[in-house]
Amino acid sequence: MDYIIELLICVPVVLISLTFHECAHGFAAYKLGDPTAKQMGRLSLNPLRHIDPIGALCMLIFRFGWAKPVPIDTRYFKNPKSGMAITALAGPASNILLGFIGCFLYTLSAKFIMVASGTFAYYLAYAWLKFVFYFGWLNIALAIFNLIPLPPLDGSRIFLVFLPEKAYFSVMKYEREIALGFFIILFLDSRLLGGHITGALSTVVYFIFNGFVSLFNLIF
Repeated sequence: MDYIIELLICVPVVLISLTFHECAHGFAAYKLGDPTAKQMGRLSLNPLRHIDPIGALCMLIFRFGWAKPVPIDTRYFKNPKSGMAITALAGPASNILLGFIGCFLYTLSAKFIMVASGTFAYYLAYAWLKFVFYFGWLNIALAIFNLIPLPPLDGSRIFLVFLPEKAYFSVMKYEREIALGFFIILFLDSRLLGGHITGALSTVVYFIFNGFVSLFNLIF
């Protein structure tokens, strides 16, 4: 029962998080001169325009996932490599911001929401605390996961920009193969190898989450 409740709470969190992530990519590209995302209706906060069903399901089950990539045409950028890096950074940055807001709401709610146990208000408060906790945690997790510097994740566009141009495009040429290999490794790690990679990522996420919460506890 608790699993079903948590799943129902996580669904809107995933929809909001992935939607803001992809919309941020499109908005950054648009501000840098690329109208492609706007023309295709991707500068929208409507989740139906962004959600990939399999990616969203993976996000719910494995705590990592993806949405439909926003179309970007680097020919519109004055500097394609740096323009792509800025556009890529916008996604994780939006999730860090949402994670910060989630941690703020979680800390504030935990401090000031006090209701009698067993009442309807108690269950509403419990659901709200779960929601803001997952909102903070999943957004931070989405940001950290996407900052891994491997294609097709945003981190590859951000950090590989420092490579010489020839090396950069050589890596990107094998984007699909690298992506497939990476997701196979993640799957094997989570199922057969003890979850060392996902465990390390979770440690980083909790460190940031607890840092935000500790900051707000000092304030309140």
